[in-house]
Amino acid sequence: MKIDLSLGEKSYSVFIDELQEIKLKGKVAIITNPKVGGLWLDFLLQRLKCEQKFIITIPDGEEYKNTASMEQILEQLFSSKLDRKSTLIALGGGVISDITGFCASIYERGIDFINIPTTLLAQVDASVGGKTGVNNRFGKNLIGSFYQPRAVYCESRFLSTLPAREFAAGVAEAVKMAVCFDVELFKFFETHDLKSADEISHIIARCVAIKAEVVARDERESGIRAALNYGHTFAHAIEQSTNYTRFLHGEAVAIGMVIANALARRLGKLSSEQEEKIRAVLQKFALPVKFKIKDIDAFYELFFLDKKSENGKIKFILPDGIGKFRIVDDIDKAAVIATLREFA
Repeated sequence: MKIDLSLGEKSYSVFIDELQEIKLKGKVAIITNPKVGGLWLDFLLQRLKCEQKFIITIPDGEEYKNTASMEQILEQLFSSKLDRKSTLIALGGGVISDITGFCASIYERGIDFINIPTTLLAQVDASVGGKTGVNNRFGKNLIGSFYQPRAVYCESRFLSTLPAREFAAGVAEAVKMAVCFDVELFKFFETHDLKSADEISHIIARCVAIKAEVVARDERESGIRAALNYGHTFAHAIEQSTNYTRFLHGEAVAIGMVIANALARRLGKLSSEQEEKIRAVLQKFALPVKFKIKDIDAFYELFFLDKKSENGKIKFILPDGIGKFRIVDDIDKAAVIATLREFA
């Protein structure tokens, strides 16, 4: 299956279960981590045709999505004498996708890159849309760029070696899209266990189609694309307050959605029944839904480091029922603090 993302000269295709051969001119550098490389690097090398290839491995984990890893990649690119006709390939999950795309965007002012996501989270979300970046001590993805890949290859076979916890983290990002954009997709999660390859491929294809449509309308997140950050304002604060070591990103997003839902319910945008339905779906896929906020004021201040916040206003993406959303930046601080107290 092929899904096209229309962005004029930056348009590209997302291929689902169609990775047979990749032919590229010039040098190619594959960015991966030890775990993914050990499982799937040979699979890719057998299908990659190019003049010369290099393998760059960085440590596995969100805590390594930083400027030190970025510098390591760039140093090896320069040492291998890649030029503007060269291509980077990201083979891994969201961390690899984000950091590879960012390196591609700044290496010699921009070279091509291809995403080959190996986690469900990256396949349904991180690998598509051109958001790239790294974290620093101030927050998540605060150093980065919008830079579209030349192609994306989503292979459901990669998920056969994915740990159950990593798979569930990807489900969280897919549920996020269902709550904001597609009530039928949400019902699919309620009635299916995602045990079969066909069910998983359906989820990947639907999420990619949703994201492709959203990005085509709003590439640089000035409007509707912000809805893809439902749950993320809270999730990023959770990740930062736990030093990116306690939760996988998708797990933090699941908790972030629960907190966002509590705020939406407080504001009359989500019924208690709808709130419970979303919670039940997250719990069905073994995602965490509880978090204890130790310092409410400090947690609240972390929102101002979120990229969506502007002019001293915190922007929240909240569900408006199931299948719709609202982007709001005028919520009274007292309402937000009262919501956070529910998790203290």
